[in-house]
Amino acid sequence: MFTCICKECGAYHLTGCKTCTSKHFKNNFCKWTSGNEKIDKSIQDAQLTASESKKAIEWIPYNGFKDIKEIAKDGFGTIYYAKWIDGYITGWDIEKKQWKRYGKFEVVLKKFDNFENSNEEFLNELENCFKGITKDPKTNKYMIVLEYMPDEYVSKHFKNNFCKWTSGNEKIDKFIQDAQLNASKSKEAIEWIPYHGFKDIKEIAKGGFSTIYYAKWIDGYITGWDIKKTQWERCGNPEVVLKKFDNFANSNENLINEMAIHLNATNLLCFSIRIYGITKDPETNKYMMVLEYMPDGNLRDYLKNHFDNIDWDDKLSFLYYLTFDFIRFHRSDIIHQDFHPGNILLRNFKSDIRISDFGLMVLKKFDNFANSNENLINEMAIHLNATNLLCFSIRIYGITKDPETNKYMMVLEYMPDGNLRDYLKNHFDNIDWDDKLSFLYYLTFDFIRFHRSDIIHQDFHPGNILLRNFKSDIRISDFGLSKIVGKSLENSNDRNIFGVLPYIAPEVLCGEEYTKAADVYSFGITAYEIITGFAPYYGVPHDRELSRQICNGLRPKIPFHTPRLITEIIMRSWDARITHRPTFEELCRKLFKYLNDYQEGKGEITIQIGIAENFSKNKSKGGLWRTIRGGNSTIKTPTPLNYQTHPEAIYTSRLLNYSNLPKPKNEEIFEKELEEIAKSVSVLSAVASEPINMHVP
Repeated sequence: MFTCICKECGAYHLTGCKTCTSKHFKNNFCKWTSGNEKIDKSIQDAQLTASESKKAIEWIPYNGFKDIKEIAKDGFGTIYYAKWIDGYITGWDIEKKQWKRYGKFEVVLKKFDNFENSNEEFLNELENCFKGITKDPKTNKYMIVLEYMPDEYVSKHFKNNFCKWTSGNEKIDKFIQDAQLNASKSKEAIEWIPYHGFKDIKEIAKGGFSTIYYAKWIDGYITGWDIKKTQWERCGNPEVVLKKFDNFANSNENLINEMAIHLNATNLLCFSIRIYGITKDPETNKYMMVLEYMPDGNLRDYLKNHFDNIDWDDKLSFLYYLTFDFIRFHRSDIIHQDFHPGNILLRNFKSDIRISDFGLMVLKKFDNFANSNENLINEMAIHLNATNLLCFSIRIYGITKDPETNKYMMVLEYMPDGNLRDYLKNHFDNIDWDDKLSFLYYLTFDFIRFHRSDIIHQDFHPGNILLRNFKSDIRISDFGLSKIVGKSLENSNDRNIFGVLPYIAPEVLCGEEYTKAADVYSFGITAYEIITGFAPYYGVPHDRELSRQICNGLRPKIPFHTPRLITEIIMRSWDARITHRPTFEELCRKLFKYLNDYQEGKGEITIQIGIAENFSKNKSKGGLWRTIRGGNSTIKTPTPLNYQTHPEAIYTSRLLNYSNLPKPKNEEIFEKELEEIAKSVSVLSAVASEPINMHVP
């Protein structure tokens, strides 16, 4: 243990000479008084027993503060902000024989309005206070001097503002207020945002249950509290997305569940779309979520347009980060239920991805917020909870209301790159393997947090992954279908199935409960799309027949040149036997290792990616056109950038109630191939086994 020698007395000490510190304080006792014997004794005792001078409390004359300003009130007294001119003690200056100080220190002065009636508990607070005690000479009131912590008074600032706004709906108001009071930081809170607070509003997408608008938020989201102006500091004019729920009238309990899941996901995941709040379109009277804008769109579109630019480093990274998010998801017992590339949004494929769409039930039933019950508020709470849980979640800024339509709207962070599906469609050629592995890794990282908190997304797909930048900024969004494990909605007897068909696990299609394993299945389909650039089942109608085939074991065809280590991850995630699917913890560990090995140019993954890249290069040299043997006609070989989607292949969430589907099973050839690849991967892992040092918060 490291020790020092006191320069005054020569004694050894660890953090400061207690003997000399006590002596200096004691010699100063005659130079000050608080005017109250008990307070004097409390301060003196604390100074004599302090192990370090900087930990001692002091009597501080009131004229030692400047810029004093009231910032809050509580049940015990009044809170003031101030700057301590001299500042707190940091040590003893031997030459000047006085205390060294850290000047112009921001502090809080807490005034006790009824000091004369204080009891022993009050004196205990004096003894435990951070910096010292002072007294207002005008009011003759004692005040505790504490270090100023801006986020500590967030709830008080929000509470003081409750009377200045309303959404027009008591339940929405209460939900926003509860979220604000529970926010640990001002930037984590959602808001009610008047519709006229946006400009440049334009429709950019439409799904089965909602319409998406791009907008610029004039004032912008909260970044902190301005002491001098006594108002919120804001990041003005950010790009956001307004998500209008077209059938809110029947939402009831489901809307609240979605919001709750979304907020929970944002707290859990590294990659979740941030939700800023709620607004309302006055023309349509529709409520709208205000979300973070991701400029690169969704994963599916990105793969379609940029697949040739995505190398194996990108692919492995992408998959690794996806598993990382799902580990968080599943550790929180959260199941996405609608995970596919359309729900993966991108700001940058290589560094910024977001999982989105945590709630289809909400989207379907957002038209009539007034008739919703307590479960509606619960859904919104889940959205906020997701925001706190996830590293990558769309931020929700607040709630607004369109005065013309009288509809409520959530105000969410805008992601300029759009969702992952669109991004893949347009930029797949620019995504390398480092990007892909990083992307998947961070997704699993967020889902670990989600599932640890017992939240299931239930609607995870590339359309719900939003992007500001594919390489550095992604967000998970849409928590409408998401749920807390073990909590059932009042209308759960209906057993309605919502989502994007290719990303829904076969057991869910058959009416079974949505579990964490179903989120893993959705992740597997999304991983396939990130790796290959092709949307699943793009050439066939997404109807009951496809559902039947999926239950009978149909899966997308993985190109033979795909690295077997990645193929193993994807195929295991697709297993019809839910107990055979990996957890997000396992996926995250594997992707973490593959990503590290690839970035360091070592290991089996680097060899396999090299083979895959050589195959792709040789294939591209032959051109995109091939001649049909025995004929003069030519056909264009489908690529991620030119493949044509069947007009009945639907990649937006919708109601999917298909009855009498067969019990899920694996195709015999799939199960045989899965066993073989699992054995080969097991052998490779045994040969090249190394300890993996990975921490999942």
